[in-house]
Amino acid sequence: MIKTNRVYGILAIGAYMANFNADLSGYPKTTTNNEIFGSDKALKYPMKRMWQLNGDPVLYIKSMKSAEDSEKIQPRDLNERFTYLFGGLDEKTSSKEVLGKLFSAVDVMNFGATFAEKKQNISITGAVQINQGFNRYRDTSVFSQEILSPFRNSNEKSEDKLASSMGSKIVADEAHYVYSFSVNPANYMDFIGIADNFEGYTVEAFEKFKWAARVATTAFNTNSKSGCENELALFIELKENSRLFLANLDRYVTVQKNGNGVMYDLSRLAEILAPHHEEIQLVELYINTVTVEVEYGSLPCRVQSIY
Repeated sequence: MIKTNRVYGILAIGAYMANFNADLSGYPKTTTNNEIFGSDKALKYPMKRMWQLNGDPVLYIKSMKSAEDSEKIQPRDLNERFTYLFGGLDEKTSSKEVLGKLFSAVDVMNFGATFAEKKQNISITGAVQINQGFNRYRDTSVFSQEILSPFRNSNEKSEDKLASSMGSKIVADEAHYVYSFSVNPANYMDFIGIADNFEGYTVEAFEKFKWAARVATTAFNTNSKSGCENELALFIELKENSRLFLANLDRYVTVQKNGNGVMYDLSRLAEILAPHHEEIQLVELYINTVTVEVEYGSLPCRVQSIY
C-alpha cells in the first residue's frame, strides 16, 4: 500500500552516563555556542542496524570483506556493498534496474541515497528527513573517566612502556536530545514509473521507520551508547490534502527533571498546532512510561508506551 499523506514529529533520546554522539576529540558534539547536539547520522545508524538484524536489506551501512591480496579484512566500498546485496553492477546495467534495487533497501526507501557508481549518477531525496537533535536539558555535565588497560604499551620509548597503558572514556552525566523529523512521500513522485517495480513510498516502509524510531537506540548497546535510550516519539499525521507545513518542532520542547524521572513539556507545541487541528488526521505519542512524563496540553494525542 502506498502512503501519500505527510507526517511531522519529534524523537527524543536520553543519555545517562553515556556519549550519544562524539566529535573527533571524543567529547559530545557541540556548536560554536557550546550547545550539545547529535547528528541525524547518530540517530539513523541504530535504525539501520535494527533493520539489518531484522533481515531487511540495508545498503548504506558498514560491512567487511577479506582483502583479495592478503588475509586482512577491510570495509566494502559502495559498489561492493551493492553487489553483495543485489548482484553484479556494470556499465551496461540500466538506471531503471539500479533505481528499483536501491528502493528495495529499507534505508534508501526511507532516507534516500546518493549513488555514483559504474556511470550511474543517482540522487534520491529521502521521504524521511531528520534534523540535528539538540540537548534540551540545561544541567548537563561532561567529564572524562580514566581507564587502566590490562596491557602495557610496548610502543612507548620511555620507562612508561613497562607500565599498563591508560585510556579515557568521555561521557555526559545526563542529556536529552530532541530531534525534529518530517515524512514527505511526494519526494519520490519523479521516480514512479521510472524505477523498476516502484510505485512510491509505502506504508510498510513508514511502519518500519516508526518502529525503529521508537526502540532502535535502546536496543543498540555499544560501549559509548550503553545508557542511551529512546524516551519519546511523536507522530503528527496530516490529512491527505493538507496544506499545513511544519519545521523544527524541537524548538517548542523543554526538558527538566521531575523527581527521579524527566518531564518533557510539549504544551508550547500544542499551542502552535491548536489553530490547525482540522488539518491533522492523527497524533500518536509514545513515551517511556517508566522514566518519562509528558505535559502535552491541548494536543489531541493518543498516548502509548514507546516499547
